[in-house]
Amino acid sequence: MKMNNKVQLIGNLGMNPEIKQLDNNKTLAKFSIATNDIYKNNKGEKMIDTTWHTIIAWGNTALIAEKILEKGCNVAIEGKLINRSYEDKDGIKRFVTEVLATEILKLNK
Repeated sequence: MKMNNKVQLIGNLGMNPEIKQLDNNKTLAKFSIATNDIYKNNKGEKMIDTTWHTIIAWGNTALIAEKILEKGCNVAIEGKLINRSYEDKDGIKRFVTEVLATEILKLNK
């Protein structure tokens, strides 16, 4: 059985997409969305756990993000998880998990 790396999220944009035109003529969009997990604790109180997800998109998907997304809008994202590492300005190795978006759908107008 083949397992795929597939992620589907529905959440709200925390910021307008940051768009970069790279030297190789590629377009990159980067933004974050918040998803909420709502449940009741053992006292019956409503609890909300918010998780922030960093989303990146390339090419036409990035151009779509730039055109239709804005801070606060509700959006559905489909893509895959990407893990990468980099060295920060102090030389410390950092690890990042992002969602590489392949489909973007704005859910509210």
